[in-house]
Amino acid sequence: MTLKTTLSDLEIANKVAMKPIAEIAEAANIPEEALEQYGKYKAKIDHTKIPQNLEGKVVLVTATSPTPAGEGKSTVTVGLSDALRQLDQNVMVALREPSLGPVMGIKGGATGGGYAQVVPMQDINLHFTGDLHAITTANNALSALIDNHIHQGNELGIDPRRILWKRVLDMNDRSLRKVLIGLGGPTQGVPREDGFDITVASEIMAILCLATSLENLKERLSRIVIGYTYEKKPVYVKDLGVEGALTLLLKDAFKPNLVQTIEGTPALIHGGPFANIAHGCNSIMATQTARKLADIVVTEAGFGADLGAEKFMNIKARQGGFAPDAVVVVTTIRALKMHGGVAKNELSSENVAALKNGIPNLEKHIDSIRQFGIEPIIALNRFISDTENELEAIISWAHQNGIRIARTNVWEEGGKGGLELANHVLEVLGQPKSFTHLYETSDPVEKKIEAIVQRIYGGNGVQFTDKAKKQIYQIEQFGWDDLPICMAKTQYSLSDNPNELGRPENFTVTVREVIPKLGAGFLVCLTGEIMTMPGLPKKPAALKMDVAEDGSALGLF
Repeated sequence: MTLKTTLSDLEIANKVAMKPIAEIAEAANIPEEALEQYGKYKAKIDHTKIPQNLEGKVVLVTATSPTPAGEGKSTVTVGLSDALRQLDQNVMVALREPSLGPVMGIKGGATGGGYAQVVPMQDINLHFTGDLHAITTANNALSALIDNHIHQGNELGIDPRRILWKRVLDMNDRSLRKVLIGLGGPTQGVPREDGFDITVASEIMAILCLATSLENLKERLSRIVIGYTYEKKPVYVKDLGVEGALTLLLKDAFKPNLVQTIEGTPALIHGGPFANIAHGCNSIMATQTARKLADIVVTEAGFGADLGAEKFMNIKARQGGFAPDAVVVVTTIRALKMHGGVAKNELSSENVAALKNGIPNLEKHIDSIRQFGIEPIIALNRFISDTENELEAIISWAHQNGIRIARTNVWEEGGKGGLELANHVLEVLGQPKSFTHLYETSDPVEKKIEAIVQRIYGGNGVQFTDKAKKQIYQIEQFGWDDLPICMAKTQYSLSDNPNELGRPENFTVTVREVIPKLGAGFLVCLTGEIMTMPGLPKKPAALKMDVAEDGSALGLF
């Protein structure tokens, strides 16, 4: 295997001769009246003006537990869509929007890589069409309205000590996790303790991604629980009467964004909840809009199958009224060797033994997808350091266990490098499915959580803190228990300990809080040390970024 280029992702993206977005829309059968252009190469789509011609099949791309070695899930998602298009399939790709926190931090953007990218890359990774800013504004408008209500007499009797709603910022800023507001005397408001989450952890982000219409968006916003009264009764957004104003701030952000891949495949990029905090999937509106326009929709879910894919199945697919028709699990030899105990700086050396020690992590993710009645396909994402002995080891393991596997080299070759994977996907799409959810929403809260921990993570069980037990009791008393579960857990391990790589055994997961998100329609379970406002690393990616004289980005991956 040889490298075609030493160019950065940004340099590759900048060399692309993009088609005007109107041409992409026309080729995708998007009516002119449904297209709202944001410059020459990106647009929003008015989904209400899309014909109801098709109901495309959904291909979900997930991965093994992420490592610093890299897996390339978004890259494979984009490359697979380009490969399917090369096979004359009517296909669209649907992705999440990047958050500026990871872009400026350590994780990077979310537009793929190499020759399997969505473009314009720098626009998408920065402010794009302003969706995240709209969500930030709506979230913080609600915060301002809550504090104003208390300042102006507090007619609802909101207890400032029991306000759940936090302010947000689309940036990693640990200093804002806990703050005091309203200081400075009577004219400055009522002092209370508050805090900031990152925008992608906002319930409004989850709501935008799970709403099925503008009216449904407003209804979901109205049932957000913002806190409790002095009598410990819940207070909803509808009690404040501001759901209309919040919807107004979000009406444009609710429309999916249209861009293109390097090879000209139409791409919808919309919504971006984190999978270790929220449900980790792009919007139902984008997925369903793509299904109306294409025979095949390739989409992704964040992090490993234990997080994004589980939530795709139990939250997004359930609320969207559809099921995935095929699932791809992305892995790399480098990542599996890391799960097998190899240090990052030693991954380039051949180590078949470590690879085999790391395969159980892949094996558990395969098992997790099978829990939903789906037979997955492994996408073995190639790296320059992979050896034939290592490739043969994992391919032989897959064949011996009756699992489809495809060598994938889309980073270097674009769609051409994903043709083997695409052919596997087409074969699976032609076969009957027996999709099932992991649990019923009517199951007790503890039982639903235990189903995820035992069947998806491979744990022995769940330990609930006293605080979590009290919250579950309260949730049951208010009749909120008939909702799916959204686990907030480290992405690095199947357990709640980020240092337990591979396939941990004989562990329990501690649930320390259970927070109702009635607008989103799920219960968030906080585990381990998961943070809803991440921090920046010692040397953030922002240190390498700059802007050229002509206004183009520099150092953006």
